[in-house]
Amino acid sequence: MSEREPLAWHGTTILCVRKDGRVAMAGDGQVSMGQTVMKSNARKVRRIGDGRIVAGFAGATADAFTLFERLEAKLEAYPRQLARACVELAKDWRTDRYLRRLEAMMAVADANVSLLLSGTGDVLEPEDGIIAIGSGGSFALAAARALVDRADMDAEAIARRALAIAAEICVYTNDKIIVETL
Repeated sequence: MSEREPLAWHGTTILCVRKDGRVAMAGDGQVSMGQTVMKSNARKVRRIGDGRIVAGFAGATADAFTLFERLEAKLEAYPRQLARACVELAKDWRTDRYLRRLEAMMAVADANVSLLLSGTGDVLEPEDGIIAIGSGGSFALAAARALVDRADMDAEAIARRALAIAAEICVYTNDKIIVETL
C-alpha cells in the first residue's frame, strides 16, 4: 500500500449453509483498517424482509447498509420474490452511477433460495447451497463443503464450525460469530 492510497477496510467472512430444509447465515465480527483491528463485534448478518430473509455483507459498511436499504425496497415492490428482488437490485447496482461505486457483496437467503449478489450484476445461486464471501470466504467455503455431509451436523453447526476454521486461518476474520437461521 503506498502513502497515497487510503487504508483499506478489511475483515469479513460471511457463510451461508443450506441443509435439510434449514438455512444458517454466519458472519464474523472483525473490522480491520490496515493492520489494526478497529472493531471485533460488528454485526454483518441480519434479518430483513419481515424476518423471512437473512442477509450478510462483505465490503465497506456504509455501502452495505445502502444495499440493505435498496434490497428492502425491492422486496416491498416484489414481496416474497427474493430472486426477482435481487435481480432488480443487481440491475440497478450495475447501471446506477452512484451504486456502481459501492464496494460490497451480499449473500441473501430465504426458505427457498440462497443467492450471492455483486456489483457486476451477478445474482448467483450455488448448486450446493453454500455461499461464502469476504476475506476468509474461501476458507469457510472449503470447510463447509467438507462438513456438509456429516449427519451429526445441521446447517447452523456447519456454519459455526466452518467460520471458526476460517478464523484460525484468515487474519481478517475473528471468532466473534453471529448466526441467523431460517
